[in-house]
Amino acid sequence: MLSVRDISRPGLEPTSFEVADGECLALRGPSGAGKSLLLRAIADLDPNAGEAFLDGVARSSVSGPSWRRRVAYLAAEPGWWSQRLADHFTDWHAVAPLAEALRLPEDIGDKTVRLLSTGERQRLALIRALLVNPRVLLLDEPTAALDEAATEAVEQLAKELLDGGVSILWVTHDRSQAQRMARRALRIEDGRASEAAP
Repeated sequence: MLSVRDISRPGLEPTSFEVADGECLALRGPSGAGKSLLLRAIADLDPNAGEAFLDGVARSSVSGPSWRRRVAYLAAEPGWWSQRLADHFTDWHAVAPLAEALRLPEDIGDKTVRLLSTGERQRLALIRALLVNPRVLLLDEPTAALDEAATEAVEQLAKELLDGGVSILWVTHDRSQAQRMARRALRIEDGRASEAAP
C-alpha cells in the first residue's frame, strides 16, 4: 500500500491519502491545478514536506533512486539522454513483448529518439519504467498524445498490472477514462486535493 501523509510544496497544500495494492486512483482537475506537482512530490523529485510510505517503509529511509525504482514516475514529456533509442534499454529483446502489447512498430528499436512521435515516446517511457518492476506507477497523462487504439492498449496493459497488484495514480482530463480505470479519484484545484467520484 502507498500511504501519503501531508505531502506539500509550493503550489500544493498538505495532501494525504492511501492507495491499496492493485488500485488505480485517478487525479483530475484543471490544467495547472497541481496534479503533476503532487506526482513529482511523491516521487521525491522536487523539494517537499511530508512523508510517503510503501508497505510501511518511509520514503525518507531509502535513497531517492531506490524509492523511484519502487514508485516510478512517468512524466507527460519523458526525458531521453541519448538519440539512440536502444541506449535507454539494457536488453532490447526484453522490450519486444511490451512494445507489441502497446502497438509499437516492430522496427522501432532501430529509430532515433528524434524520429519518434510524441505518442511513441510516451509508450516507450512507460516500458522503460516497467522494466524495473515498480510497485507503484505515477502516470502523468500517459495517453494524452495517443489515438484510440493505442490508448486502449495502454489501458489494457494497466489493467493487467493492477490485477498483478501494482498501484497506479493516473492523471487524466478524460472523465470516461477515469471511470474506466479507477473507482476513486482525487480532484485537485488551486493546489488543494479532495476525494471525488472518477
